Amino acid sequence: MKKTPVIFDHDGGVDDLLSLMLLLTMEHIDLKAVCVTPADCFLTDATKSTLKILDLFGRKDVVVAQGNLHGVNPFHYDWRAQPKMVNALPTMLSCEDDWSMVCKQPAHEYMQSALLASDEPMTVLMTGPCSNLAKALELSPDCLNKLHKVIWMGGAIDTKGNVANYNHDGSAEWNVYWDAPAADSLLKSGAPLWFMPLDATNCLPISMAFLKDLSAYRSYPLVELAGQFWACTVASIPTYEFTYYLWDVMATCCLGLNDDVIDWHDIRLSVRTSEPSEGNTYRDDEGKLVKVAMQADRQAVIDYLVRQLQYQI
Repeated sequence: MKKTPVIFDHDGGVDDLLSLMLLLTMEHIDLKAVCVTPADCFLTDATKSTLKILDLFGRKDVVVAQGNLHGVNPFHYDWRAQPKMVNALPTMLSCEDDWSMVCKQPAHEYMQSALLASDEPMTVLMTGPCSNLAKALELSPDCLNKLHKVIWMGGAIDTKGNVANYNHDGSAEWNVYWDAPAADSLLKSGAPLWFMPLDATNCLPISMAFLKDLSAYRSYPLVELAGQFWACTVASIPTYEFTYYLWDVMATCCLGLNDDVIDWHDIRLSVRTSEPSEGNTYRDDEGKLVKVAMQADRQAVIDYLVRQLQYQI
């Protein structure tokens, strides 16, 4: 089987770490590297979580690169503490974090060199902000020729965003808002972008009913661990604002789902970079033409996820 080479760039939240686990269950994926962006996490804790998950799967061959770029609008501190919480779970405590796997290059420089050195176009999956890839393309525009596909969990097109700050109108999604200038740069670069915005992920909330259904498969170690991860999110975001969703997991599922599960549209988009709509991704006749997921078959996504989590580690 010819495998798809992938660089995974995440920012350490529970959903990001679950995406890493899901990615490692996909036998058609050749995971080359994991970049950790210090956005919705504290970098050391998220790197430790990443190393522990790779150890759980016996993947000492995967390079880990830490980001040193910082966005304009920081995530809330209580959200950023989630990797520390999951590192205290029994399974995670039993795994090792081998820091010799962490390369010396900052993530954007590693991504730049890895893309340029690749013999074939690579897929980049991003479940956090896009700062590393945007900077890599800025430093070496030739990297564009080494990109097969860029899947990014980001944006809110025809639906309300999830940024609820005093100086914002609520139109943006957090991964774009954290570094809107980078998002604007990436969009204008001409990279082969596939957006997974809130429009598509809103059909996949993490509810108690979802967690109860998942618990029926708890005899599988990864299902049990995933349930524990999601349990850590129950009090992390007040439900009077919005709840937790399968944001990043949904984007990761794109690499394994059949084409008919997700409704992709060709849309011209632009990104606003100033208040009060900073980070807003909007339809623009003069914008860049990209693929955008506008809706998905909720049950098909959940069925696929549950099947993958029955993977034997």
